[in-house]
Formats: sequence, structure tokens, C-alpha cells
Amino acid sequence: MSTGSSGLEVEEGNNGDAATEMASAALDPETVAEGDGDGAAVAAVGALSMATADAAARDAAHARRRRALGFLFAAAGAILFSGKAIIVKLGFRYGADAVTLLALRMLVAFPLFLLMGGWAARRASRPLTRGERWRVVGLGFFGYYLASFLDFAGLAYISATLERLILYLTPTLVLLIGWFAFGRRPSRAQWLALLVSYFGVALAFGHDLQSGDRGILLGGALVFGSALAYALYLVGSGEMVAKIGAVRLTAYASSVASVLCIGQFLLLRPLSALVLPHEVYWLSLLNGTLCTVAPVLLVMLGIARIGSGLASQVGMLGPVSTIVLSMLVLDEPMGPWQVAGTLLVLGGVLLVTRPPRARGG
Repeated sequence: MSTGSSGLEVEEGNNGDAATEMASAALDPETVAEGDGDGAAVAAVGALSMATADAAARDAAHARRRRALGFLFAAAGAILFSGKAIIVKLGFRYGADAVTLLALRMLVAFPLFLLMGGWAARRASRPLTRGERWRVVGLGFFGYYLASFLDFAGLAYISATLERLILYLTPTLVLLIGWFAFGRRPSRAQWLALLVSYFGVALAFGHDLQSGDRGILLGGALVFGSALAYALYLVGSGEMVAKIGAVRLTAYASSVASVLCIGQFLLLRPLSALVLPHEVYWLSLLNGTLCTVAPVLLVMLGIARIGSGLASQVGMLGPVSTIVLSMLVLDEPMGPWQVAGTLLVLGGVLLVTRPPRARGG
């Protein structure tokens, strides 16, 4: 296919060059003098139109390919991110706990984040200032260490589906933080979206509470704390992204979190806690690569091609893929209340993240 595509591009390029030469010849004074002036002018216009049309067609095809790749990258990133909860739940079945699984995940991802950070640093125009370094440390603590730890801890008590729905409330929390901290009052449509989203989580929560396990309340609170920690990261990272770039910030903050997660394990667990079935290490390898580093890069590539607004909407595939994977891999039940709750959360978040319509003059 690539060979055919290259041949097509060459053929199109030759046609464009031939059309341009025809136009130049038709506009040449000697050529016009030798032949009919009106006919030459018509030929020139036709040739230029052909060249312009060919160039426009190539640009349009390139834009379509770029947009399609953007959607593909964003969708793949969302689906891979959602696989994290499935892998953690599987790790629990083999006797590992949240502290150990988180440390193993970040131990795998740490070298890759260092490589990403080194690449971004070489392309940067300046090093970080002292104040920026401390802000990166704080953002890494909230966005990638605390949010991850609370999430892993909560997954020990609740289903992967409920975990993903609670985490998907993060945009609503960003909206509320903006109101409380900066006075950015939500619109009526956004208030409605908030109510719809939280009602959807309540439905899914009620379904899981029917099992009688009171640990669901604790697990839900832990995962909600994870969503809040990541929302604080998003609110605080806006200025830093503008200053140092998204790739550098993500790599640096994730590296900070890696050190904190590994250090937490060394402080809280003996090294004998690493004596685990080999399946745990294979799962951790998948978690650190396909469900941590790869989605970060894919989502960034998607945003670069289709923008953050469309990428966030494509990210709605995450909860859906979690539901499907939890049923297929974990055999988690899926009742009508969970389906209704999922649809309400997705609809509410879509309303929250949708850009406001421009008012006509």
C-alpha cells in the first residue's frame, strides 16, 4: 500500500508540475503573440486551476489522514488507560496489595519517563527555574503519586466499572475547583451536567451496595479522593504546561511520582513482599508500559492532531471499555442500574467538557 501511495503522490506531483508549465507557457508573451491571445489566456486559467485543485486535494487528503490518526491515537490511549484497573484487580487475585502493585508499575515506567524527560529537556529552550522545579514536585505528588495510590487502594473494595465512573467525574471537579478557588461560576447547563453526572454515579453506587459490602463506601471514597487529587493537578498544571511544555511536565512529574511510589514501598513493606507469583510481574510489565507510558504518548499525539476538546470526548471510550473488559476478564456483573449510571455520567461529562457556543452577532 505504501508503494502505491508513493506512486500516486509522484503522479499527482508530475501532473501539478505539468499544469504549472502549461500555465507559464500560456502566459509567456512570445507564446501569446504566436497564437490566439484569448485561447492562451483560457489555457492559462485552466492550467492554473488544475494545479490549484491538485494541491488542494493533496492538502485535504493529508488533513483527513492526520485527523483520522488523531482519533485513532486518542481512542487507543483511552482504552489502554482503562486497562489499568483490570490489571490491578487481577494482581489482587494473586495476593499482591496496592502498595506493591503501584511500586512495580512505576518501577517499570520510571526508565521510560526518564527517557521522555531527557528527550524533552534537549529540545527545551531553557532549564527549569528553582520555583518551577518545586511546582513540578508538587504536581507530581498530587497528580501521579497521590491520585494513583488512592485509586489502587480503592480498587481493593469496589468494582473496576464503578472505579472508572468515579474517576470520570474529574472534569466536574475541575469545574467546581474553578468556582471555589477562582470564582468561575458554572453556567446553568453545567450545573445540570453536574447533577446528571453525580446522579449517574449514585445509581451505579447503589447497585454495588446491594451486595451488602460496606467496604464499597470506603473504596468509593478513596477513588473519589483520587479523582480530586488529579483534578487539583489539572488545575495547577495549566500555567506550567504553557511555560515548560506538556511532554516535559508529564515526564518530570511522573518521574517524581515514580520515586515516591518506590520509596513508599521500601518504607512500608519488607523486600520479602516481592516474593510473588510470576503472573504479578507480567501484569506489572503490562501496566507500566501499555497502561501507563503508552497511553500518555498516544493521548498527546491525539491532542496534537485533533485538539484537546475532541480528544477528551474520544476519551469517553474509557469507561465503556472498562465495562466490557471487567465483564470479559473479571466476570464482574453488569446490571441495568450500572448501565443507566454509565450513560448518565458520560452524558453529564460530555456537557461539562463541551465548549460553549459562540453567540451570533
